[in-house]
Amino acid sequence: MKKRFTEIQIIGVLKEAEAGKKVTDLCRQHGISEATYYNWKAKFGGMSISDAQRLKALEAENGQLKRLLAESMLDNAALKDIVNQKLVSPQAKRAAVLHLMTVHSLGITGACGLIGISRSNYRYQSQRQDDTSLKARLHDLPNLKRRYVYRRLHILLRRDGWAINHKRTYRLYREAGLMIRRRKRKRIAGVERVVKATAMAPNQSWSMDFVSDGLVDGRRIRCLNIVDDFTKQCLAIEVDRSLPGLRVVRVLERLAENRGLPTSITVDNGPEFAGKALDAWAYERGLKLHFIEPGKPQRNAYIESFNGKFRDECLNEHWFVSLRYAREAIEEWRQDYNEQRPHSSIGYLTPNQFADSFLTADSKLVSY
Repeated sequence: MKKRFTEIQIIGVLKEAEAGKKVTDLCRQHGISEATYYNWKAKFGGMSISDAQRLKALEAENGQLKRLLAESMLDNAALKDIVNQKLVSPQAKRAAVLHLMTVHSLGITGACGLIGISRSNYRYQSQRQDDTSLKARLHDLPNLKRRYVYRRLHILLRRDGWAINHKRTYRLYREAGLMIRRRKRKRIAGVERVVKATAMAPNQSWSMDFVSDGLVDGRRIRCLNIVDDFTKQCLAIEVDRSLPGLRVVRVLERLAENRGLPTSITVDNGPEFAGKALDAWAYERGLKLHFIEPGKPQRNAYIESFNGKFRDECLNEHWFVSLRYAREAIEEWRQDYNEQRPHSSIGYLTPNQFADSFLTADSKLVSY
């Protein structure tokens, strides 16, 4: 409500009383009560007009400070309710704004300002599609491929016909808690590396190595892994308790009948590879055995990479009760590796798909 008298007018009335005019006459003249006059005198008595103006300014400033203090105390009380909440995602911030508006009766502008989001962000309605069926399928895949990370699971979902990008797959993968713990390998000291000539066609260069494991009764088994360096196909995994040089020769003879021999095979300096049996056979066939430097398995990187996948996805996932079961399980995994498992270094194709596409393109070039 607007005041009838300004500070200047009040000071004028008080000056008239000080000049000797009767209070009763002043009150009748200005239409005020004597109580009002004495209230004015208690507040403005002895003041000049400038003093009254300064007092008015101080009262206004004091009122503003009180309002700010009250608002600050209200904001602090509201923030105490959500101080222990992790407000990172937009969904969590919207929920916090709604809590402040409901419990503490804050306005939308004040609540959004405290939380740190815009009002348009608070009002946003998600247009995200229902992920129920996709989540169900994503839960099924790790049961079959337990050591697959989200990128390979994404390729499998795309094969099933799901039109999704890798970011959506990763979000659902994280929400479902399907992350797997990476098994850390021993660090290899930095050394000067000799670059191996890259294979440019299938059946040009192979790699071989042994991997050891055990049965439930404690007996050891050995696996001879042979990989095509170009197509990434696992050509054979021979499993037995002992695999001497002559056994290695028989496996290579079998592969030679099915697909021919490569120009060279990269091996380490193990006794099976450096022995007379394999050396004599390779000499007769004109096959070059490329031996890596002793103690530096990283020089045979293709087979070492394969060995890591083989141990992580097959050997560590099975409990071999017998040699026969080990052979069956390992062969089944080898077939899956060649026919189903996406390989990142060949554009997430399977090794068989990559080999077939290369051979098809090569045959068209020859026919042309």
